[in-house]
Amino acid sequence: MILFETFLHTLEITLPVFAMVFIGLGLRRLGWIDTAFINTASALVFRATLPTLVFLSIVRADLSATLNPGLLGFFALATLAGFVFCWLWAAWRVPYDHRGVFVQGAFRGNCSIVGLALAESLYGDFGLSAGGLLIGVVIVLYNALSVIVLASYQPGEKAGWWMILKDILRNPLIISVFLAIPFAWGEIGLPGWVMTSADYFASLTLPLALLCIGGTLSLGGVQAGRKTALSASMMKMVVLPALCTAGAMLAGFEGRELGLLFLFFACPTAAASFVMAKALGGNARLAANIIALTTLMASITVTLGVFALRTAGLI
Repeated sequence: MILFETFLHTLEITLPVFAMVFIGLGLRRLGWIDTAFINTASALVFRATLPTLVFLSIVRADLSATLNPGLLGFFALATLAGFVFCWLWAAWRVPYDHRGVFVQGAFRGNCSIVGLALAESLYGDFGLSAGGLLIGVVIVLYNALSVIVLASYQPGEKAGWWMILKDILRNPLIISVFLAIPFAWGEIGLPGWVMTSADYFASLTLPLALLCIGGTLSLGGVQAGRKTALSASMMKMVVLPALCTAGAMLAGFEGRELGLLFLFFACPTAAASFVMAKALGGNARLAANIIALTTLMASITVTLGVFALRTAGLI
């Protein structure tokens, strides 16, 4: 009975997030949303509403509780270790032309949207503020490592490192994190009407972004996926979350910190990996298949992972 109640509570955490994804898929198939809407809404989320949400979550945070250098450092090291592990596996098991896309799809998670939504669902304001700080680490690492591995295998156009650095520094999420920290650290308040208006605007973020993720899914693409896409998806959704979460437990993380790390490790592959692969001459179809497969798998793997950790009393 206790296990059943725990499982139901776990579904209450994960189902709202993934239900929005599948609603987006349904709306696209009904023709109620189209590519133009998805492109516009995605740009609005990335450039404005999501940075606002991250800014507010950090401004309201108690940095003494949420700014955890150990947590940020472990996440960075685990991401690097996962990246190296995926590359070694790809060098052994994946055809040469597919290795770059395989590695990116296997290690690059959609933390900014799915991870943050799950963190808020499980931990509320703490999940948003601590997750927002983790996103700063995510953006820098994911972009730099993706360029390294894609440029190593693909014959397409090479992105210069100065351009990549400028893109990172101009990233709206990075800017929002750096702008918010002084406000939170100095406990600088903003007028009530500003905070209320910002809350209204930021509240658009997660439902709109999740609908767009669902709207970009292609079941036909999933059916056309091959062994490489499935292998990368299993690496992203099962192998790496299990290894990294076990490593976090051995490192002494527990409770909310362990739960937050698991959610970020267990995110499906980021949609940005398709854009990056296409820009650097990679196999865009393979990248799209990995995104679709991992997003579909996430509703099961994340739910089971949270259930297992909660049943064990670890989060």
